[in-house]
Amino acid sequence: MAKRVVVGLSGGVDSSVTAHLLIEQGYEVIGMFMRNWVDDSVIISEECPWVEDSNDALAVAERLGIPFHVIDLSEQYKERIVDYMFAEYEKGRTPNPDILCNREVKFDIFLKAAMKLKADFVATGHYCQKETIVENGKEIHRLLAGADQNKDQSYFLCQLSQEQLAKALFPIGHLQKPEVRAIAKEADLITADKKDSQGLCFIGKVRLPDFLQQQLAPKKGEIRELEPNSANFSSFFEKEMSHFDTKLEELKHLSKPYEYTSTDGKKIGEHNGAHYFTIGQRKGLAVGGTPEPLFVIEKDTKENVIYTGQGENHPGLLRKGLFVPKEQVHWVRPDLALKAGESRTYDSRIRYRQPLERAELFMEENGLYVIFENHQKGIASGQFVAWYDDNELIGSGEIQ
Repeated sequence: MAKRVVVGLSGGVDSSVTAHLLIEQGYEVIGMFMRNWVDDSVIISEECPWVEDSNDALAVAERLGIPFHVIDLSEQYKERIVDYMFAEYEKGRTPNPDILCNREVKFDIFLKAAMKLKADFVATGHYCQKETIVENGKEIHRLLAGADQNKDQSYFLCQLSQEQLAKALFPIGHLQKPEVRAIAKEADLITADKKDSQGLCFIGKVRLPDFLQQQLAPKKGEIRELEPNSANFSSFFEKEMSHFDTKLEELKHLSKPYEYTSTDGKKIGEHNGAHYFTIGQRKGLAVGGTPEPLFVIEKDTKENVIYTGQGENHPGLLRKGLFVPKEQVHWVRPDLALKAGESRTYDSRIRYRQPLERAELFMEENGLYVIFENHQKGIASGQFVAWYDDNELIGSGEIQ
């Protein structure tokens, strides 16, 4: 009897080809569209993307001759993703809704809905790969990068568990994007030439600052600029070169953000709310006349101050390490988890599409310290760091 797979049909080309390939491989396929966002009060544009996407998903299901369901997850989305996101931005943190969306919705709520349809697996159009090995009689699921390096989406799945991976299929992970479009054209799928979706994972064609302004009220505050030789940085780097009494003391120093007060630097402008900005942001400051571009190097949502510096190599943008609290450390491969006092070197990244960077991971009683070989730009609390062994994602954690 054929195994049953529920495909998350999004109305895009990737999920369409996912369903097509599974049918060719002999699976019994059911298409399911997730209706994630129905609050028109925060849709900025006139377009209603989910209706168009739902219609395209239905057309693909009809072309492939598979059953089609629509599941309304808007209530759970609001609770688990949107409300969390607003709360994080209000605190001055930088959440990643796409990672949360996969952990909390696609591979939790959606997965459970698929299991009610007696599915053996769920499948998505993610550009990543899964490999199952057996060690000591136990199956271990490896999460591997997508073959298309320009589209690899393994980072977005960095919070998945072994239980979730056991039920997941990624049929296009071994393909390049042009190959996916070619397969869609050959199968005469309506989505073959459809553009990839942009914007937030749950809203569609809406810019993040526009979305945040719907819920977080504007609040005038100062933009302050700090010189590269400010004491905030020079004293920090001096200590970095000095002797530490213990390794833990050194780790804490290297992973600690710079400290600022509301009188540091000079005032160069005003903004409408510190919570609208992210560390490393260049556009949207509306301050001109500087020899080099201004970057946000820190934000203080309590005092409502944005701290900036000129140039992408400003010391305020650069940090050697970061810290993940113990309860936020997640191992995709629990069998490789570090114990307190252990360390290991991995390739790591702190954002999607960032090239992998060599880093040493130190597990301590209070959590995980990630110390990079080279200084990293724009480390922000709320982001996720993920670490890889070659092309396998081993674990991840939410940065403090």
